[in-house]
Amino acid sequence: MHSFHYAHGLLHCEEVSLADLAAEFGTPLYVYSARTIRDHYTRLDEALAGLDHHIAYAVKANSNLSILRILRELGSGFDIVSGGELFRVLEAGGDPATCTFAGVGKTREEIRYALEEGIYCFNVESEAELEFVNEVAGEMQVTAPVAIRVNPNVDAQTHKYISTGKSENKFGIDYEFVAGLYQRAGNCPHLAVRGIQMHIGSQLRSVEPFVEAIERVAPLAAELKADHGIEFFSIGGGIGIIYDAALESGDVAWWSRQDDAPLTIDRYAAEVVPRLKDLGLKILLEPGRYIAGNAGVLLTSCLYEKAGSAKTFKVVDAGMNDLIRPALYEGHHEIVPVREDLNARRKTADVVGPICETGDFFCQDRDLADFQAGDVVALMSAGAYGFTMASNYNTRPMPAEVLVDGSEARLIRRRQTWHELVAPEL
Repeated sequence: MHSFHYAHGLLHCEEVSLADLAAEFGTPLYVYSARTIRDHYTRLDEALAGLDHHIAYAVKANSNLSILRILRELGSGFDIVSGGELFRVLEAGGDPATCTFAGVGKTREEIRYALEEGIYCFNVESEAELEFVNEVAGEMQVTAPVAIRVNPNVDAQTHKYISTGKSENKFGIDYEFVAGLYQRAGNCPHLAVRGIQMHIGSQLRSVEPFVEAIERVAPLAAELKADHGIEFFSIGGGIGIIYDAALESGDVAWWSRQDDAPLTIDRYAAEVVPRLKDLGLKILLEPGRYIAGNAGVLLTSCLYEKAGSAKTFKVVDAGMNDLIRPALYEGHHEIVPVREDLNARRKTADVVGPICETGDFFCQDRDLADFQAGDVVALMSAGAYGFTMASNYNTRPMPAEVLVDGSEARLIRRRQTWHELVAPEL
């Protein structure tokens, strides 16, 4: 579910009009629903109640401090992939002892920082990294907690850029080499083996790849518990969301462009919990998109309509620098007008931004509400991998962000100014 709906002819986030937010804060503007974030976290937590489990939110999905504070209050841990993300968690009041540090290229400075702060575990992605963490921990005269990321060679059936569990991907250790690497880790004087980790990809719409990966890795996890005393098995994240959702007055009508039914949390839990509950290990999960994706929208204003001989273009003030998913992943975002009455008029058009790149588009040849210059539209499902992947390309300031909680709307990041944009330059 999410908390975006039409009321009194205008699109709302919870009880707040998005038209009012666009007028007050300008566009482009990211708007997030606190209610949706809480709901998604709670649904997942309750669905896994039959397991000894812990949720570690993937900070890379949406790292605004206010979002992290909401999740901290819910009891979430954090999955981080850089020293900067650990710094964000600490600034949001998070506990480093609930943080797992993933990623294939950890630097000496990041490893030292994580050890000084006392993170829960490093997820090690190569033999070279294992030796490097041991070296840095030895220099500090401490013991580094580690888990090895196993690559189960499972096809996640997702976009090639977000598939991480096959042998040709850069992530993790090939399954057949993992047992030997745990033996090596056990002989390293400055390492403490704490668990095993896997993550096969992002935006999975089917439960079968999860099941296949768990059935492949769970027996290995049981062996490692017996031989090395590991305490957790992290099954990663990757639960997909519905990006193609039609809004109706007062509610949301979910539908899928694919023939298969969307993956629900109840279905996910029904398949994975029975396969994990007898392991006697704490189960870690690392969701990001599932929690934040449908909790946010990007508001943008139409600047012009350009009618050509081949196409009609709706030119808006947001660009690929603000939301790169369509250009990078061919990602789909529903585009709906803030004024409900505009849905009555339809037109086939491309929605494009001002960036000097042909790839700067949000959709192509799509049947849309026929919005015109001055109208505000919402790019739905923009709460994950939206602002966190934004840039200053074409010397464009970063957009503002607003958090809605019930009837209260609060600015949680002000719009970047031109002076701030160039301030670090010498």
